Amino acid sequence: MRSGLLRFEDWTDPVPPVEREVVSLTADARADLPPMLFVPGLGHGAWAFAEHWLPQAASRGYAAHAVTPRPGGDLRAQVHDVVQVAASLPRQAVLVGQGAGALVVAYAMGRYPVRAAVLAAPVMDGWPTLGAALRTNPFGTLPALFGGRLRLSRKQLFGPEMPAEDAQRHLDRIVARPRRELVTHDPAPRPVGDPPVLVIGSPDDRVVPRTSLDRTATRYGGAPLLFPGMGHDLMLDVARAEPIEAILDWLDKTLGDQGTS
Repeated sequence: MRSGLLRFEDWTDPVPPVEREVVSLTADARADLPPMLFVPGLGHGAWAFAEHWLPQAASRGYAAHAVTPRPGGDLRAQVHDVVQVAASLPRQAVLVGQGAGALVVAYAMGRYPVRAAVLAAPVMDGWPTLGAALRTNPFGTLPALFGGRLRLSRKQLFGPEMPAEDAQRHLDRIVARPRRELVTHDPAPRPVGDPPVLVIGSPDDRVVPRTSLDRTATRYGGAPLLFPGMGHDLMLDVARAEPIEAILDWLDKTLGDQGTS
């Protein structure tokens, strides 16, 4: 999917409409803060943020929303959905994407002028990610190469301190069927308006190699903010409060420096 052809494709081959699942916490939202829209990774839904990160964002005064990717939707459809949901919010939004959801956010930034963006454990480099998956979880990954279901493992998604029963509860909710385009996609377009972008991750992530994390952060003009000991699913792991509090602290400082409206 080439970014330069995206709008042309939308005219000639429009994305089919779909009823989107959006989970929202807005009761305590402050009028001077932008809404936040969280975009989950492969096989995850809005539920992945609803337990912890949405309530923490809402407790800091942000209107917090999370969208579930449409079933079977390709990258173009997922980008379309994120842009449409963001555009429906009353104010210019902050987008937060995790895993493959970070790739969706990166593409969406080429079409929607975000207030700021956060790429958490971003799956941006398909081949290194595939290689890491084959090394860490070969039996769960190989069937997906031939059209089967990707079965993610506890070791891939969580740190060693994650209780087995909690890990299994989350794994049971994940239904992942990766698409070839997650490996073969073109680089994401340049963001509209040069917004501030924060890249976060873990040096112990078994899905996103550290070299990929560094490349993504460099592309957006910084270095990654690291959370050692955590797995790929930063929003569900044992120390999940640390990344979201760091994100919110960064947003408070960044929006303060920009001047809130």
